[in-house]
Amino acid sequence: MKNSGSKIIALANQKGGVGKTTTAVNMAAALASLGQKVLLVDSDPQGNASSGMGIDARESERHLYHCLIGESTVAAATVQIEGFDALYLLPTHIDLIGTEVELMHKKERETFLKKTLVPVRNDFDYILVDCPPSLGLLTINALTAADAVIIPLQCEYFALEGLSQLIRTIRLVKNSYNPGLTIEGLLLTMYDRRNKLTYQVAREVKNHFKDTVYSTHIPRNVRLSESPSHGKPITIYDPSSSGATSYMNLGREFLKKQKQRRETK
Repeated sequence: MKNSGSKIIALANQKGGVGKTTTAVNMAAALASLGQKVLLVDSDPQGNASSGMGIDARESERHLYHCLIGESTVAAATVQIEGFDALYLLPTHIDLIGTEVELMHKKERETFLKKTLVPVRNDFDYILVDCPPSLGLLTINALTAADAVIIPLQCEYFALEGLSQLIRTIRLVKNSYNPGLTIEGLLLTMYDRRNKLTYQVAREVKNHFKDTVYSTHIPRNVRLSESPSHGKPITIYDPSSSGATSYMNLGREFLKKQKQRRETK
């Protein structure tokens, strides 16, 4: 039987530089700090989520690529993150780029990640999947495997560019492969209180998406930008920073919403 809180969340936005991987790493760390058992799946061949957790995939014998092509189990490839009792990572490698080509002509090619995660799904409260900045096969696999999507959205002029395309892709996956898929929430990132444009973008997003937008905003924060180069989530690198506080608040808001949804079912 599935854990009562067991849920797979894809973090997706085909626009790069919106704080997607930063959110994947730090939300996973925040949830683990709040008592949840979490697996972060790095499904971006760039491997930034892996390095942001202090894992060099080049030194890993097994990673997501091996799992997708059937050469390894997720359990064998997963590593525990230092400093946490219940935070784990399924790392990636640049080889993952080849997966899209290798799977292209296979049957049910959009379901490989879903099938890969089935054996470990019940072992975690939450599985977060960091998607690449594209709407290719890896992202389609993540959306097919996921119960819900979190969309990080940068508070800048072009923030809404491409959002409609992403929403259409989510709807396509929902209609074709994954009828239970929902949008978990939109997260405003790189929030600058001093910038008038920030307020304009935030207002437009909230007017359109209403309660789907998290009340927690992720600020521009130097310490948050520094933490990946040290291979540590912000809650470990600088727990007193505004970035760490914001991601902990996001974790609490996320868990509160999960509890409310379970109680209304």
